[in-house]
Amino acid sequence: MTAFLVTGGCGFIGPSLIARLLADRANIVRVIDDLSTGRVENLQRVAEIETVAAGALRPPRRRIQLAVGNITDAKLAEAACRDMDVVIHLAANTGVAPSIEDPRADCLSNVIGTFNYLEGARAAGVGRFVFASSGATVGECAPPIHELVPARPVSPYGASKLAGEAYCSAYARTFGLATVALRFGNVYGPGSEHKESVVAKFIRRAFAGQPLQIYGDGAQTRDFVYIDDLTRAIERASAADGVGGEVFQIATARETTVGELVEALSTALAAEGFPRPRIEFLDRRPGEVLRNFADTRKAAALLGWSAEVSLPEGLRRTVRWAAQAAKKVPAIS
Repeated sequence: MTAFLVTGGCGFIGPSLIARLLADRANIVRVIDDLSTGRVENLQRVAEIETVAAGALRPPRRRIQLAVGNITDAKLAEAACRDMDVVIHLAANTGVAPSIEDPRADCLSNVIGTFNYLEGARAAGVGRFVFASSGATVGECAPPIHELVPARPVSPYGASKLAGEAYCSAYARTFGLATVALRFGNVYGPGSEHKESVVAKFIRRAFAGQPLQIYGDGAQTRDFVYIDDLTRAIERASAADGVGGEVFQIATARETTVGELVEALSTALAAEGFPRPRIEFLDRRPGEVLRNFADTRKAAALLGWSAEVSLPEGLRRTVRWAAQAAKKVPAIS
């Protein structure tokens, strides 16, 4: 059994990952989250939580320990990493648009925040550090994207994630910290109702009877990976032998246009009794690539991982979960 530290553990990915870890490998999980986007209730659905002050961390007394704090706090990072076997660094400023609106905040969170937890892990003698990266590191290139494609990020978000990958590489090669960087595709699934990702926004707008807003002509492509497949990849990366210092593409290896996503989502919505949503086309946003999907053969070879859930099935599960959750609140907002 293993002690895990998960930053950003109250967000979308964290609770699903923590539930998997507690079921399979983890004895205890310590969570650091500033609750700017995450919610304590998300963790409470997983297990009983012990909440402690960020400045007074102690050995956990329950299977999940939560300290509310920001990843830019270097002292908190140092304290949080003590007595941990694995650090999974999910916390970040996410998305292209926010990074364009405030590139300095994006840099502080994604570069300095990552550096703080790498330093904390090094000082504490942590055995494995898993970094949540992104396909945005590569930028505009002819897909499928693989790990040897030269990285030329288009957005500040892509640049900050690339910097995190570079620091992971340096800490692996200079200090011997077994880092693994995972470039996530577009993650979706149950629990994402408050996210600003395209699937989550489309579902919210469809439930509210609002048109789905497409930036551009809908021909832009992405690689949509279901949450259960993603958390399985993170767990594999936390334990696999011989992968220190490596980078992996974690996606489905399938290219899907936004227009195709709308069609598949419309089918899933219809199955739950929702009418076909209207479409509104807006100007293409700066900093976004036109085509993006991944070559995941390296993950298959070294992690023994590949995606299993198809987009239609994943959307069906996501819409059903969101529809059931919506019945518990007055409205989707």
